Amino acid sequence: MYNWQLPDWPQFSFNEQELEDALFAFAQQTGHVSGLLKAMPGDTRMEAIIDTMVAEAIKTSEIEGEHLNRNDVMSSIRNNLGLNKTLDNVKDKKAKGAGELMVDVRKTYKEPLTEEKLFQWHKMLLETTPDMITGAWRTHADAMQIISGPIGKRKVHFEAPPSARVPKEMKQFIKWFNDTAPGGKKEIKKAPVRSTIAHLYFESIHPFEDGNGRIGRALAEKALSQTLGGPVLLSLSRTIEKERKVYYNALQKAQMHNEITPWMKYFVSTVLKAQVQAKNMVSFTLKKAKFFDGIKDNLNERQLKVIKKMLDAGPEGFTGGINAEKYGSINKTSKATATRDLQVLKEMDVLLVEGGGRSTRYVVNV
Repeated sequence: MYNWQLPDWPQFSFNEQELEDALFAFAQQTGHVSGLLKAMPGDTRMEAIIDTMVAEAIKTSEIEGEHLNRNDVMSSIRNNLGLNKTLDNVKDKKAKGAGELMVDVRKTYKEPLTEEKLFQWHKMLLETTPDMITGAWRTHADAMQIISGPIGKRKVHFEAPPSARVPKEMKQFIKWFNDTAPGGKKEIKKAPVRSTIAHLYFESIHPFEDGNGRIGRALAEKALSQTLGGPVLLSLSRTIEKERKVYYNALQKAQMHNEITPWMKYFVSTVLKAQVQAKNMVSFTLKKAKFFDGIKDNLNERQLKVIKKMLDAGPEGFTGGINAEKYGSINKTSKATATRDLQVLKEMDVLLVEGGGRSTRYVVNV
């Protein structure tokens, strides 16, 4: 039997004492991030916010096996934030929708959750998907199952409530979400606790034909932002994507019971990790801005282009560093010019050398 088939559904229970350390650490990290943001110049603060939103849009799609164009996601987010004087052309329509969703989640975090809002998010994500009915609950008679493996050896990980039950289940979920918000009848004061339950509850109903994971993670972010009283700066999906199997295993086990202490421990720790990563991202953005301002007047256009691309990769860095071949490919220039430019950047201490011989590569010396 699955959680929704049990007599105590959806009365989730857990031992909050086992979460105390993680909840305290989360509160500390949230304070650190808030302090760092307040100390930043306005344009650098916005860059940190955009970098986090881009990471969330890209990684939440990667969890579902979709790979979005980073530049298109960035353009969509900037367009929807009103930061571009003339709207950028976004070629990848899925990236356009993912960017719209990120901005809408941030802008409307205070608003109560409604059926219409969930339908709107679903359309943003999937309106360009062929043969997909968007902005509506699923209605098919077949069982909604989460499966893996080849035909003939498929494994059912979870089966959601039948489509006929979805409208009633979602009405109940939306009421719970709003009742547990600040000032609600059943307010949950600890943001990670509310976020963790909201994600599991929504994923267990699985109300849409597709897009449930992405919308479920957006709801987890909305719950965090509402309870904290401001748009949260973190990327849950970037943290989840690094250990995707752990996430799915924890979710599958949680969907067999309504006593969810193991799930709470897993997801609250994930929220904490995401907040720590956000703090590192904000710190990196500040360092990056200072670093770039200090060198930009001394570099040629080719060097600026490559350094900016490497810095845009974030604290994890440009995959594999840069070498003459990559440098030449980015700038459409000869290997000799690339080698010469890289040598100058090394002598300026802009780049550090790793490896040697054919394996020589360079990383930014932030």
